[in-house]
Amino acid sequence: MNIWVALRGNIVAAMICAVVGPVAAQTTQLPERTTPRPETTSGVPHVQIGVEAVPELTEDLLRRVNEIPDVEIRETVVSLPGAKGFWLADNIPLERPEVIVGGREFAHVHPDGSLHASLDPKTARAAIDSGWAVAHPWSQKRPGWEGFVMIFTPSSADELEVVFQLVLGSYNYVTGRSLQEQ
Repeated sequence: MNIWVALRGNIVAAMICAVVGPVAAQTTQLPERTTPRPETTSGVPHVQIGVEAVPELTEDLLRRVNEIPDVEIRETVVSLPGAKGFWLADNIPLERPEVIVGGREFAHVHPDGSLHASLDPKTARAAIDSGWAVAHPWSQKRPGWEGFVMIFTPSSADELEVVFQLVLGSYNYVTGRSLQEQ
């Protein structure tokens, strides 16, 4: 593990600033992903084909998600066994409850390191266009799910940075908050 990742692990909670506002800031400017887009299934379960997680990156992602205010990591209620759901505390009002697939689980990470998340549709389009995500097969089946995507497994610390920004974008979109990593 490099020193930046270790240092970041100790101070990430201090680096996150939550500002509650009526409109959450969304990421629409994303760098192009340079690793190949994985193939995915076209139905449900919606999974990547032939991709394995980098355990250290998944652990870092889970640690960072666990430090987001009012988020708890639990077993998923909507995905495959072994997936971890990102749950919002019951006391947080939801700006967009219709985009949540089940319970208060706004996103989840699969055992292969990919994630499903509900993003602002503009952010979802930017993530798809720049190679970070693919639309979920259900994204056009229910009103409000236009931004429901699979975010591809990060393969490096740099890719994890973008993936985590997308998770924060999902949190902001669902809650109406404007949480940004400083």
